[in-house]
Amino acid sequence: MPVKIDLNGLGVIVTASSRGIGFNVARELLKRNARVVINSRSEKSMKKALDELSEYGEPYGIVADVRKSEALERFVTEAWDLLNGVDALVWNAPNVSCEPCNLHETQYSDWLEAARIHSVAPGYLTSLLVRKLLNEERRGVLVYLNSVSIKEPMPPLVLADVTRTGLVQLAKSVSRAYGDKGIRAYSVLLGSFDTPGARKNIQRVAKARGEAFERTWEQEVLLRTPLKRTGEWKELGSLIAFLLSDEAEYMLGSTVVIDGAMTRSVDF
Repeated sequence: MPVKIDLNGLGVIVTASSRGIGFNVARELLKRNARVVINSRSEKSMKKALDELSEYGEPYGIVADVRKSEALERFVTEAWDLLNGVDALVWNAPNVSCEPCNLHETQYSDWLEAARIHSVAPGYLTSLLVRKLLNEERRGVLVYLNSVSIKEPMPPLVLADVTRTGLVQLAKSVSRAYGDKGIRAYSVLLGSFDTPGARKNIQRVAKARGEAFERTWEQEVLLRTPLKRTGEWKELGSLIAFLLSDEAEYMLGSTVVIDGAMTRSVDF
């Protein structure tokens, strides 16, 4: 019989969570009795997500554009008040507008957008949260959702792969600097999960190749792993719940891979 970790009212922020990976992570954490604040740039999308998530618990929502400093500052303040103190962050990022796009197709504005989304936003949000946790003398856990493509780059995702690599360094830096204060961080490298964003990206790749979506999905997603499937949300939810729990404390600073053996590289 499967055993779920009970998060027992842990107050968690999940960014970019009105749909896709963030939404499903929020749902899995609510199932495990976390108190969750979701986030979206769109009030309409967030309300829809809150309605769907209310079946699993009592989620809160904050409209904020994580690409803007003032929005991040307001986001932290409002989330702190809603949860009566934030215990954890699960960072999830929206997609860069032009992706999938190859290097020769990118413009200066694309690189700026990618840096804001995958480097500046999580970095500044971490600064705000760590400062607040230190001032309040609270423990905290930060989990940065990332991609295995930073280990084995995928050319159409060059903007994201280059700019989100720093999340590995961020998790290690937070853990090294503040682990003795009870503040720890992790980077989670994801393989393929079935989301609207993933399907949209594969649809654009299929169109560029002049082939059917189903064939491209099979070749670029399903057949990249010996399991011949995408990841399941309960698998990702269980992993994140474990990292948020005290049982994962000695793993602080670690990079964790959940990709169905998609990547062929071996790290020591």
